[in-house]
Order: sequence, then structure tokens, then C-alpha cells
Amino acid sequence: MELKSRERILIIFVLIAIAIWSFDRFYYTSQSQKILKYKEEIKAADQKMEQFLLLTKGVETAEATVARLEKELKGLSERTLRGEEFRAFLRHLAKESDSLQMKIISLTPQEEKLIPEVGIDSQREGEKTSIVSKYKKVNIQMVLQSTYAKLGIYLKEIDKLPFLVNVDSLQIERNEEILPFIKATIGLSMYIMGE
Repeated sequence: MELKSRERILIIFVLIAIAIWSFDRFYYTSQSQKILKYKEEIKAADQKMEQFLLLTKGVETAEATVARLEKELKGLSERTLRGEEFRAFLRHLAKESDSLQMKIISLTPQEEKLIPEVGIDSQREGEKTSIVSKYKKVNIQMVLQSTYAKLGIYLKEIDKLPFLVNVDSLQIERNEEILPFIKATIGLSMYIMGE
């Protein structure tokens, strides 16, 4: 049986189609699946890398914050007189009120009770210990008569004291009887070194 030229061409096309189908089925499809798998792995690796970059930025921010806070603490420690805080405050107050422009009506210091802090001892593996703070908080309620300008100078000078003093409250009253003076009620708090 002899094949006609049409049949030969058809057989050649069938063989070409089978070769293309075999190539697609056994090589191209498997390679496409591998490529998809690699793309997914690359995408997952990129996401992990982005997470690590965010964590790195977070760590750098935290380190910068810790460094800034340590610098502030060091500066505050350098300003502390170690037990002489209240005396220095009283000397400052006496110096400022020495002039006739400022008259102290009352001065009431009140020491806050120390609350022990609870911490975890790293040497005893998770054992809780009581830590007593080395600072005591003293609240001072002051009532004074002063000119407005002298009061402003006094409040600015408080910042220059060699320890931390917070102005918690300030109430200014104008009284016709004591003009040109004003009555000021000042609530201050300071931390002093304990024993």
C-alpha cells in the first residue's frame, strides 16, 4: 500500500502535532509549574525581607529613643545634688523673695509615701523582688504675693535649679487690697534623694 502525498503530509502534520503536544506536556508545562513555584518563593522571600526591614527600622527607632532617654537621664543625674535638693530650693526661694517685690504667705511641703516597685530578679530566674526607689517625691504648696513680672522671673529661675522641679499648678488672683501685687498659689513637686 502506497501512501499518497496527501496522506504523507497529513502524517507529517500529525507527527509534528504529537511532537508539539509532547513538548508542551512533558517539558513546557513542567517548566511553567517550576517557574510559578519559584515566583511564589520569591514573593514570600520579598515579604519576609520587607518584614525584616520594618523590624530593623523599629529596632533603630527604639535604640534612638533609648539613647535619647539615657542622655536625658544622665543630664538629670548631673543636675541632682544628692540630698541637698530641698535646701537648694529654699535658698533659691529666699534669694528671690529677698526683694520687696515678693512676699511668701505660706509654704507647705508634704512628702509622698514611697511605694515599693516590684521587679523581676534576672539572677534568680523570674523571682519577683521589691525594689525601693532611691528618690522621694515632695509636693510643695506655696502662697505668695508678688508683682506679675517678679513671679515670671521666679518661675523661669526654677528651671535653672540643679534638680527637677515640676510646676503642677498655678493660680493667680488679683486683689484690690494688695495692688500692685497679685496673689499666686503655686503647686510644685520635686524629687529628692532618699536615704
